[in-house]
Amino acid sequence: MNEIQKRVAELTKILNDANYNYYVLDNPTISDQEYDKYLRELINIEKEHPEYADPNSPTNRVGGEVIDKFNKIVHERPMLSLANVFNEEEIKDFANKIKKEGFAPEYVCEYKIDGLSVALIYENGSLVRGVTRGDGVTGEDITHNVKTIKSIPLTLKEKIDIEVRGEIFMNKSTLEKLNKERAAQGLPLLQNVRNAAAGSIRQLDSKVTAKRELDNFIYYLPNPEDFNITTHMEALEFMKNLGFKVNPANRLVKDVNGILKFIAEITEKRAKLPYEIDGVVIKVNDIAMQEKLGYTAKYPKWATAYKFPATEVLTKLTDIIFTVGRTGRVTPNAVLEPAIVMGSTIRRATLHNEDYVLSKGLKIGDIVSIRKAGDVIPEVVDAKIERRTGAEKPFVMIKECPMCHTKLVKLDNQADYYCLNPECPKRNIESIIHYVSRDAMNIEGLGNEIVEELYNLGFVKNITDLYSLKDKKKAIMEFDGYGEKSLNKIIDNIENSKNNSLERLLYGLGIKEIGTKTAKLLASHFGSMASLMAASQEDLESIRDIGSITAQSIVAYFAHNQNLIEQLKEIGINMTYKGKIAGTNELVTAKKFVITGTISGFSRKEIKEKLESFSAKVSDSVSKNTDIVIVGANPGSKYQDALNLGITIWDEEKTLEVLNNLQ
Repeated sequence: MNEIQKRVAELTKILNDANYNYYVLDNPTISDQEYDKYLRELINIEKEHPEYADPNSPTNRVGGEVIDKFNKIVHERPMLSLANVFNEEEIKDFANKIKKEGFAPEYVCEYKIDGLSVALIYENGSLVRGVTRGDGVTGEDITHNVKTIKSIPLTLKEKIDIEVRGEIFMNKSTLEKLNKERAAQGLPLLQNVRNAAAGSIRQLDSKVTAKRELDNFIYYLPNPEDFNITTHMEALEFMKNLGFKVNPANRLVKDVNGILKFIAEITEKRAKLPYEIDGVVIKVNDIAMQEKLGYTAKYPKWATAYKFPATEVLTKLTDIIFTVGRTGRVTPNAVLEPAIVMGSTIRRATLHNEDYVLSKGLKIGDIVSIRKAGDVIPEVVDAKIERRTGAEKPFVMIKECPMCHTKLVKLDNQADYYCLNPECPKRNIESIIHYVSRDAMNIEGLGNEIVEELYNLGFVKNITDLYSLKDKKKAIMEFDGYGEKSLNKIIDNIENSKNNSLERLLYGLGIKEIGTKTAKLLASHFGSMASLMAASQEDLESIRDIGSITAQSIVAYFAHNQNLIEQLKEIGINMTYKGKIAGTNELVTAKKFVITGTISGFSRKEIKEKLESFSAKVSDSVSKNTDIVIVGANPGSKYQDALNLGITIWDEEKTLEVLNNLQ
């Protein structure tokens, strides 16, 4: 080796080391001025002695090669894409599928860089080819541009044959700088780092690519077994030691909880990263386990990509439908081609009223932008007018109620239209609301608005539909506001309501004249739904406090609703009274009580229930028909009323004595 060759080798090493320290380790060892000086010297030597110029010389980092077209290259091993998951439930499903195969792996979590995939092939330690992913089987040769990326080594620290895969990307600050320059030149701005990186890497002139200052992370070794590597983390460390830039944020976690913790942490840090990421890649760490899990036709079964929720996406407005609220208000709603926004699939969004739709200029068939207002409620942002084909249909506000066809009315000074028909089927909504209410079946989580929405969306048209919601869980979760945890809780509460005592069901059915007191009286007297349904009007009227009107109402109800009761029975709704069957006690039975003040050890509700279980009646006011007034500490005016009327008074001592002996 002559002196010129020695100097070329020396300069090459200095520049390669400088690139590695600066772009891979983020630890510059020489100044920019020194780097430029050495680079100019090497360029001059190669001009004077082209016979000593190496294809992978550091001078190629500045570009210069111009190609006519991108040649197609078939990948030796297909570059498969990853299946996507969008929320915690789907991450757990991914892990559970692996668990069902008999494995309990550790996982490697990696940032999903928002760029484009590349395969890098080295022979004897020198870069010979860079190839895009393409369709996964065939990519394009971008070697001339890959060489301009300073974080990609042109020569490795070992003279080996190897293929590695990674992501080419553009840093946020680079995009900002480029756009300032383009704005000054009157050129269109680059929209985002992903498109900017993709456009840069597909330049025919590598000088253009060099100016774009692209970056790279390596994340995958296709054949680790050839290097006696047994885990993915070992593969990452191996590639790092060869001189590749590997993301230091990669983390080994023990289980799915570790995955969720990693995602939570990076979600908070995401905005502060120097580059864009659009998710987290999750991989089984053990290579042998990866091989056993295998692949589908498109994806590896041992890896997946969690995608961060999109904040605003485009989809198609396929229709506008109308719903009626319990007040009679009619609301237009957008029917959308399903789109994932911030982790949930959105199919519909409220359009509020006629004025709102017209102000947005929406047409059925439009491509629209949607987002979650306040990260919660889906809303249509605008229509992409430039995407119209001419096949779109104009919005027309309906004139009649979609439920009962009554003419709609627009009230003074309001933007909303109303159906004023009191017999509108919205009454069905009210009956369901009554059924789930606290004093009836007490199904927590099913508030008025949720019942109304489930009704309008077609999931619940009557009370029996409530018990099939568990089978519609996935469909319901596609609508905003129905997270898995809250929906599971509602479904659990619905299932638990099957075990309620008979009086709750009787009240929930909404039988005319049947309030909570009468429902309990009937349940405790008959003990079962079958016995009550078999009772005649005369049987019912023989019960104290059941008059002829109430009896007629009960008989009429069961005459027309036997199918409903049978359906509820088949669903598994309890049809028996679970309370204590009314006993008898000469001091209590058939007596009328009023309670005032506080009794130690008992709430007023507990005293009331205790007395009623022995067929006593408890009222709120004292009258000449009152038999006994219970007087505790700090009594109200009822005590004086009792004294004035000469009604029997039980003090705390007497009350406790009687209550404790009611068995």
